[in-house]
Amino acid sequence: MTGGAAEGPRRVGRPRADRLRPASGRPPREELLCAAAELFTVRGYAATTTRTVAERAGMRQATMYHYFRCKEELLAELLESTVAPSLVLARRLLADAGRPAARRLWELCRSDVMLLCGGPCDLGALYLLPEVAGSGFARFRRMRGELKDAYRALLAATPAGVELARDRAGLALRGDLVFGLIEGVTLIRRADPDRPVAAFAEATADAALRVAGAAGPAGRTGL
Repeated sequence: MTGGAAEGPRRVGRPRADRLRPASGRPPREELLCAAAELFTVRGYAATTTRTVAERAGMRQATMYHYFRCKEELLAELLESTVAPSLVLARRLLADAGRPAARRLWELCRSDVMLLCGGPCDLGALYLLPEVAGSGFARFRRMRGELKDAYRALLAATPAGVELARDRAGLALRGDLVFGLIEGVTLIRRADPDRPVAAFAEATADAALRVAGAAGPAGRTGL
């Protein structure tokens, strides 16, 4: 784990096979993360205990400690998992200056939506937790800040961004609108969870480029 939770020795030994309900097919660590995401967003972080997370995941609390030491560690890993893959992609796209910036921005938007909406957990809703502002999640905030800067850099490299080069406030606003749209997609998807994720991600990326003023006359096809 690379989150900001307090350091301390992990328990050693082999986890007990003592599931309290039928397994979902997910590995125990992923089961715990999904259970924590559900409880944090429904009950709130403060009202959730490690015992309730373990029970929701179908295991005993003692077993959970073989994977996570505390609920702060659970939340830190969940938060960072919403950013880390997109950040890797963003760095690669920024370095790929041989292709149109609008196309690269569209690819980042699409991939980010797939990440936030493609899993079994509603990860984007975790951003609304007030505890995210705490010191234990500083690493996540740094990662998210770098990802937001990558969005802005790609937008600035599009023809629309070049035209706005002298209007820093206007360019920053468009970047914030695009980033906000992408991070807010989980709230939109809740209304229709059966919509195919890939189609939803592409439609959102198309909309993001229109918001940014970076799409061609035919939307994505004009990139």
